[in-house]
Amino acid sequence: MSRGFLRRRALPGLLIFLFISAVYLYGFPQSNLIYPAVVLLHAAAGLVATILLLVYAASLLKAAGWTARIGWILLTAGGILGAVLIKLGTARAEWNWLYLHIILCLAGVGFLLADRAGKRGWLASSPASAILRVGLCLALLAALGYAARYVRESRWQRRGRIENPQMPAATMDGEGDGPNGAFFPSSAQVYGGQKIPSKFFMESESCKRCHEDIYNQWFSSAHHFSSFNNQWYRKSIEYMQDTVGTRPSKWCGGCHDPAVLYSGLMDTPIKQIVHRPESQAGLGCMMCHSIADVKSTMGQGDFYLEYPRLHELAATQNPVARALHDFLIKLNPEPHRRVFLKPFMREQTAEFCSSCHKVHLDVPVNHYRWFRGFNEYDNWQASGVSGQGARSFYYPPKAQQCADCHMPLAPSKDFGNVDGKVHSHRFPGANTALPTANEDSEQLKITEDFLKNKILSVDIFALSPEPETRSTASAGQSELSTTFAVGEEAETKITPATETEAAPVTAPLSRVQPVVRRGDTVRVDVVVRTRKIGHFFPGGTVDAYDTWLELKGTDEKGQTVFWSGMVEDNGKGPVEKGAHFYRSLQIDGHGNPVNKRNAWATRAVVYVRLIPPGAADTVHYRLHIPDNAGNKITLHARLCYRKFAWWGTQFAFAGVPDPSSPKPDVTADYDDRQFTFTAPLTGVSAKREQIPDLPIVAIAENEITLSVAPHNSPAPQPKVALQADDWQRWNDYGIGLFLQGDLKAAAAAFRKVAEIDPKNPDGWVNLGRAAVQEGDMTRARVVLERALSLSPDLARANYFYARVLRSDGNYDGAAEHLRKVLAQYPRDRVALNDLGRVLFLQRKYSDAISVLQSVLAVDPEDLQAHYNLMLCYSGLGDEKLAEEHQVRYLRFKADESSQTITGPYRQLHPEDNNERQAIHEHVSVPLPVVTTKHVGTAASAVQPGNARLASSSTASSGAFK
Repeated sequence: MSRGFLRRRALPGLLIFLFISAVYLYGFPQSNLIYPAVVLLHAAAGLVATILLLVYAASLLKAAGWTARIGWILLTAGGILGAVLIKLGTARAEWNWLYLHIILCLAGVGFLLADRAGKRGWLASSPASAILRVGLCLALLAALGYAARYVRESRWQRRGRIENPQMPAATMDGEGDGPNGAFFPSSAQVYGGQKIPSKFFMESESCKRCHEDIYNQWFSSAHHFSSFNNQWYRKSIEYMQDTVGTRPSKWCGGCHDPAVLYSGLMDTPIKQIVHRPESQAGLGCMMCHSIADVKSTMGQGDFYLEYPRLHELAATQNPVARALHDFLIKLNPEPHRRVFLKPFMREQTAEFCSSCHKVHLDVPVNHYRWFRGFNEYDNWQASGVSGQGARSFYYPPKAQQCADCHMPLAPSKDFGNVDGKVHSHRFPGANTALPTANEDSEQLKITEDFLKNKILSVDIFALSPEPETRSTASAGQSELSTTFAVGEEAETKITPATETEAAPVTAPLSRVQPVVRRGDTVRVDVVVRTRKIGHFFPGGTVDAYDTWLELKGTDEKGQTVFWSGMVEDNGKGPVEKGAHFYRSLQIDGHGNPVNKRNAWATRAVVYVRLIPPGAADTVHYRLHIPDNAGNKITLHARLCYRKFAWWGTQFAFAGVPDPSSPKPDVTADYDDRQFTFTAPLTGVSAKREQIPDLPIVAIAENEITLSVAPHNSPAPQPKVALQADDWQRWNDYGIGLFLQGDLKAAAAAFRKVAEIDPKNPDGWVNLGRAAVQEGDMTRARVVLERALSLSPDLARANYFYARVLRSDGNYDGAAEHLRKVLAQYPRDRVALNDLGRVLFLQRKYSDAISVLQSVLAVDPEDLQAHYNLMLCYSGLGDEKLAEEHQVRYLRFKADESSQTITGPYRQLHPEDNNERQAIHEHVSVPLPVVTTKHVGTAASAVQPGNARLASSSTASSGAFK
């Protein structure tokens, strides 16, 4: 081949091919066989062209004008850099070099085009014209580059954006593939309606070649142990399948068991295949990263999976094919990234996570009706943490999503790292059970450190004399059918306490020097506050954990004078029944507690107590001061957490029906059997064949000391200290009281906030909240106008002021203030619902419908929106659509009659009935008898065995509400 041919024909041809292929590779990254072939050809052609440029550099430069010379130099430099990138690859860390390669080559082409155009007589009259010619050519190529960038990113960024449908299904049969689907009742679907080979979900190790740090993190994570390699989950599915069959268990499998469900293996009872590799795979890399589309935020595995066409090449055991695959990924990782890292995974993280961290049950699962199960998404979305809630008590400095807490940045040199860091795939959260059972000390420490990282606080805050009459307020029942708490995603409806005035308190106890008298009984108030939590505390399946507040009092003699929240068996057994729990207590159709991870058997909820994000709970204790107490009593409060509950762990590892008890009927509605923990431990899904002793983590602690005075000394008087940096403590105290319905006491606490700093609108806004909840709109108007004078655009002040105006019948004014709220927080569902309701009351039905449809765009299952839409369409005479929304309203509405089931249970379990009351007190477990010389309250004469009954006095005197 002649030198002239190579220089005059081959080199220009190669450059033309490189230009065209570069436009294709940059503008249209795709996961198909053509694209990697073009990548290889582009690299090979680039190498050849670079060699030719170097060989003929002297002759090319000698024969060229100044514009061509610059062009050849730039092209040669770009070619050399391209050759280096073939060795280095174009992972994120090399992007600067990649874009420098592109810019050098494009600029070189621009100068060569300008030179060629000049030789053809275009703008060739003067040196100035040559400069203009070069500028125009470079501008043309820059425009082409911008267009390629637009094509590359615009469709991609829009692809698969998570958006809710306007109308949810009328029944569960309309979800997923429906009753005839292979994966139903999970809502999950696979593109093409096909099954996916189980090995696809079992090849996470192939990812390790490029992402070793991420793989090692995942290997210890709860995601890895989501399936039948988790004894707690395994037992729940075995029990479920034994009771209601294999089909309903697919409801769980959509998110827990991909290798089993999507391959069709879940039609087989899991006991028969529990030790197969598919059953031990857990949630591997391919499960989350092969989700191609999330259909809604209704959860339930509501996504589409896609089986990548080139997966077999990635997972092949053929060393040549594997090396070729890895070389191509390293050389151009963009198609790989687009297959496994969709935009919604980074930009709509919470919506992505909602697909599995929010669930509901319905007839195909529970043989009963629609029930909301656990739900991490809605309370996050409606809170200040998300930046979307307008009415929160507190807001973080900036909005946060799930990954900000549960995928923190970790140092890594993996491909794809950004500035030497990746998002941790340990997914730190609250699962201490799995690393304990797996004997993974590193994962356990990371989890415990996460829990102890000031995500909550405990404050032994106030002291007051034992009230002569105890205020009562029944726990409000949600209108939504749910086993979970309902937070700021729905309008707060609180039953006010029966008391007329707030009792005087001594507070904060860390600021004053609190004094109590021997023989007296006082009330101690402890405040638990969520700080760095974006959802309810605790989260997840809140029927399954032990989460409680412990308060222990000891004197300087070493005597324990008070203990609520004691753990039996020296700290290894169950928590005493009278403790203050954070959980959902559910019962089946015969009043048996739902304690076997059998949420599908739930027919009624006895109580749900969780703390919303950025809120607080105020816990009350009745403390009797013994006559022989020392001169100092130290109170120590601990917020304790154990995953899982003691009974649940015993059942998961060794639970079997008691062979000595009668054999009652077992149905989908109830299970009356008694269980013993005597099953053999052979083959359990844990490192050792034994029942693990799960750790109890003290998430937050606080301690104060009380001085003890003689009984005949003057009664201690209430003492209050107001310091500027205590305003949040008073606010937290008030929030906890407010959420219980103790509105007078809450208002008294909020007044302290306003006294500490009259220019802080929070005190005035929260006084307005309490007044609005109490129905005192005159007082609400005064304090809210004060708040608005301080901060006219404050969304929460405008919201509650709109409530005042609406009660006056001033609908125009209410709508104006609600629009101010929505201008700042357009996705606040309660504000949208309120505006829709106001417009309905004004008979502006079409406008109301438009607003209420915005609510359904946030949550298609919003109960209030469906109710108001039903009314609006009836107002317009559109009975068809009115009926559609009526069907959804009735589907999601709570079955109020189911509460009758709780009556007999609460009579048999007075401690749980006490917990059900919104305002209640806790007393000590029985302690050694203390001799009483002075006449005191009933609690002072409590004997061992009777102390627990005292804790139920509030419940029994209010009786069973």
